[in-house]
Amino acid sequence: MTTQQTLQTEEYKQTELGELPKEWDVVKLGDVANYINGYPFKPIQWKKSGIPIIRIQNLTGSSNKENYFDGSIPEKYKVKKGDILISWSASLGIFEWVREDGWLNQHIFKVENYSPKINKDFFYYVVGTQINFMKGKTHGSTMHHITKLSFLDVNIPLPSLQEQQKIAYVLSTVQNAQEKTENFINCLKELKKSAMKHLLTYGAVSFEDIDKVELKESEIGMMPKSWKIKELGKIGTFQYGYTETSSEKKIGPKFLRITDIDLNKSQVFWGTVPYCKIDNKEYSKYSLSDGDILIARIGATTGKTCIIKNSPESVFASYLIRYKVNEDDLNAKYVYYFTASNIYWKQINSNKDDKLKKGVSSSQLKKFNIPLPSLTEQQNIASILSAIDEKIQAEEQKKEALKETFNSLLKNLMTAKIRVNNLEVGA
Repeated sequence: MTTQQTLQTEEYKQTELGELPKEWDVVKLGDVANYINGYPFKPIQWKKSGIPIIRIQNLTGSSNKENYFDGSIPEKYKVKKGDILISWSASLGIFEWVREDGWLNQHIFKVENYSPKINKDFFYYVVGTQINFMKGKTHGSTMHHITKLSFLDVNIPLPSLQEQQKIAYVLSTVQNAQEKTENFINCLKELKKSAMKHLLTYGAVSFEDIDKVELKESEIGMMPKSWKIKELGKIGTFQYGYTETSSEKKIGPKFLRITDIDLNKSQVFWGTVPYCKIDNKEYSKYSLSDGDILIARIGATTGKTCIIKNSPESVFASYLIRYKVNEDDLNAKYVYYFTASNIYWKQINSNKDDKLKKGVSSSQLKKFNIPLPSLTEQQNIASILSAIDEKIQAEEQKKEALKETFNSLLKNLMTAKIRVNNLEVGA
């Protein structure tokens, strides 16, 4: 036996969870804490004021709607800031409650009375690693849930309390960096909104110089006196997309559909875009090129846009409308940023009559008004907004890198592939 094999035998052992350090234990969730199931509130008990009722959708963020309860139930159902909650029905997940006191609804566990052998923060992270395993133990064909007995029987690794604290410290440090990056991204997005409003009202001038800009009232709001208003149809062309069946086989160019675009970020996932058959004549008619603006014409994303850049050989599908600018009058990026403005969205919503399924047509889009500065000023406005977008994109990439780092650390720390038992953690 080699020295390395001897070391491995001495320091590690086989457990229900695989190979772990010999000093680690394996315990069941039922051994390290108590779990209070929520109160079975009935819809008739929901009120418009009182103490909020914490439902699964309030934890997952799938709904902002809140119900309240103004009666009296046992205090054990009260949730306070910092409590750990585990949804065990429909959507399995673990959450830290960070808001004001609330009442716990059924299908959610509140964790309390932690064993002195487990660190609360470590508990939060280690349960997170077991969620996928729990999903494999769910019951029900329509509303999946894990039974309490099955939940209590789930095994978790348990290092020393000191190592638990160090593991939690490392993971929380990365998680805090994620949250700060997310907050910074949200600030940049708000900055972009403010900048857009300023730029479409005063032009590409600094805040110090706005008093020098002579404004005029128009049907789309205040704007510099030197600007014009034009209908999109008079300074560019609209075209409906190509109708064909998509294929995963490389039988022609890429076939870009609404579902292939993240219309909130104007990103195309070209790697997953399918292909389609098309002859040369039709391809020349529908082929995409840089600067093309695609508009979703129906459904929940109606009116949202994407500007094409660095595209492979591709055509666009029929639920999209393409807008090509007249380059003598328009800068494509300026038009793209205009489609994120309130001026544009008021016209979209007016034509939809607030009906989700109604969508918009090219004949309607042709009549949309756009504020039109000189081509040079359009380029300046687009350049300012592009700089903010580039910063947002860089921070988004940082956020994704932190997410990957967190997931990798979570997996490796909980399986002892990475050890932090010798890590020095400052006070």
